[in-house]
Amino acid sequence: MSSGTAKKAYEGQSITVTFEARRCLHAAECVRGLPEVFDPGRRPWIRPDGAEAELLAEVVRRCPSGALQYELAVGGAENPDRPTRITRNSTGQLAVRGELRVDTPQGVRAETRAVLCGCGQSRSQPYCDHTGPCGQTPLG
Repeated sequence: MSSGTAKKAYEGQSITVTFEARRCLHAAECVRGLPEVFDPGRRPWIRPDGAEAELLAEVVRRCPSGALQYELAVGGAENPDRPTRITRNSTGQLAVRGELRVDTPQGVRAETRAVLCGCGQSRSQPYCDHTGPCGQTPLG
C-alpha cells in the first residue's frame, strides 16, 4: 500500500472494515480478538462476514492506532469515546481515543483513535510509525 492516507475497504453484508497499513503498529488486537476474521496469512486478510457485525466492531475498536475502522450497514460509523483520553506510555507515544481532529500534511482528519509520535522522528507525522525511540516498545 502506498504512503499517504490510502485505506483499503473490506466489505461484508453488515459491516465494512477499512485498513490503513501505514498506521498499523502491529498490536495484534485484531488477530487475537477474531482470528477467523483477521488472518495475515490469507488473502484477503480481513473477512468481515466471518463474525457478527457487533462483535467485529468491538474488536476493531481495540485497535489502538486507528489503522482499522468500521462502518455498520445499519448504524453508521464508530462513535468516539467521550471524554477524549490521552495516555503517554513510558517511551513517549501518545495513545488518543475520543473525538479527534488531527492536523496532518494531507489536511485535517477526523479520528476516533490514534497513536501519535512523541519523539518527532516518525516518517508518518503526526502518527507513530515505530522508527524513533518512542516507537521501540510494542503497544500490546
